[in-house]
Amino acid sequence: MNQLSITLPYIEESEILLEDLLDQEALDLVVYNDDFNTFEHVIQVLMKVCKHSHEQAEQCTLIIHYKGKCAVKKGSREELKPMCEAILDAGIQAAIL
Repeated sequence: MNQLSITLPYIEESEILLEDLLDQEALDLVVYNDDFNTFEHVIQVLMKVCKHSHEQAEQCTLIIHYKGKCAVKKGSREELKPMCEAILDAGIQAAIL
């Protein structure tokens, strides 16, 4: 019985750590539409910052234009924060959600 009581807290702790890890990886970098930036500018920024191919950046840009926003990258807050800042610095509205 002692062995069972020692094992259960370890399993529960592992589950909590796994949930934290999944929560970290579940964030989206979202880019929003505006009336100022050109398609080509947004495409170039997505290629540079998010390492998208031209085709992928073009598809995201079309989604941004027609839907108002697009999740352009998934990852942890630590991974997405510098990308979000670089997109904002390029004059494009973005957020981590």
